Amino acid sequence: MAVLQYPFRPIEGLVPHPRYAQLREEGAPVRIRMPYGGEAWLVTRYADVRVVLADHRFSRAAAAGRDVPRARPPMDSPDQIISMDPPDHTRLRTLVAKEFTARRVEALRPRVRELVDGLLDALPERGADLAAGLAWPLPVTVICELLGVPPDDHASFRGWTELTLALGADTRHAEIAAARAQLNTYLANLIAHRRGHPTGDLLSDLITARDHDDKLSEEELVRLAVTLLISGHETTANQLGNFVYLLLSDRRQWERLVADPALIPRAVEELLRYTPMAASVDFARVAVADVELPGGGRIRAGDAVLVQLHAANRDVTVFNHPDELDLARTYNPHLAFGHGVHHCLGAPLARMELQVTLAVLVRRLPGLRLAVPAAEIPWRADRLVRGVRALPVGW
Repeated sequence: MAVLQYPFRPIEGLVPHPRYAQLREEGAPVRIRMPYGGEAWLVTRYADVRVVLADHRFSRAAAAGRDVPRARPPMDSPDQIISMDPPDHTRLRTLVAKEFTARRVEALRPRVRELVDGLLDALPERGADLAAGLAWPLPVTVICELLGVPPDDHASFRGWTELTLALGADTRHAEIAAARAQLNTYLANLIAHRRGHPTGDLLSDLITARDHDDKLSEEELVRLAVTLLISGHETTANQLGNFVYLLLSDRRQWERLVADPALIPRAVEELLRYTPMAASVDFARVAVADVELPGGGRIRAGDAVLVQLHAANRDVTVFNHPDELDLARTYNPHLAFGHGVHHCLGAPLARMELQVTLAVLVRRLPGLRLAVPAAEIPWRADRLVRGVRALPVGW
């Protein structure tokens, strides 16, 4: 069997590689060779992806701490929530889930609206960069306020998380390791301080939280805080920029939202489905038993498997006209936030931030436009998450 080199090409922009459509049509998983850790199965069809993400026979814990196929140099720590299987995963997730319920998140909506308005007030009338001025500072401020990170340290977190998600092609491995160490050290010190001076924020709650009288270990607590911080802003920040870019590069889409802001919740779901977020597959699972996939193909026990979510979100067997951006799409069971026990804990928060930001933008800046041709927008490179490096706009 042929083994494909992965990624298929250097990733830039938001156009999925055409190979994904071909692989979906062929059905069965294919063998790929990742930049680190060797070979794995790549799964692209919607039904198969759901099985890999939800079936307990595909284990994240079996992959953690091992040199498994992956996109980035560091190996995943077994102590982080995204590397765990139940019951350990369930124990940690239960401790933080109450902070991300729909009711808790909805209570944050006025604060997020206030932050968006403040950031827009500060944008210059000429030469505004919506990525630097809005898309990046908003999510990092929200998650840092939730965790209780002092405002003066927000910029440091942005730099550290930026490097921890580097793919290692253009970034030295030592820089990536140093950024991870700085992030861990900072949060460990902040946790130590919060133990003596609790403030009622999420971090203080986690320190005192117990599940059946089982306190989080120190390593689990630090890793959990790191995961919440990174996942709470990195993806949302990039997707904010990506969404606005897509809407402004096709004025009909932007003008549709301006004319009908009630479409925004549905439009956010469609943009989540349509926009390829990850530049590479990552976070392998290892089969702990032989598994037959719905689309055909057998995964043997011990094999590593990787899923491509944005490929699954273009599966014509699930979505009508999947390569079209339809802001009024009604049936939209996309997998942008994953599936199964590792479904993104912060999904309600991300949805709300995206909805609020678009709502404020169409209300305050209906004439928003790209200040340069769409083809000249610069894109981030050598990062796990796709995103614009800058988004120059006018209005």
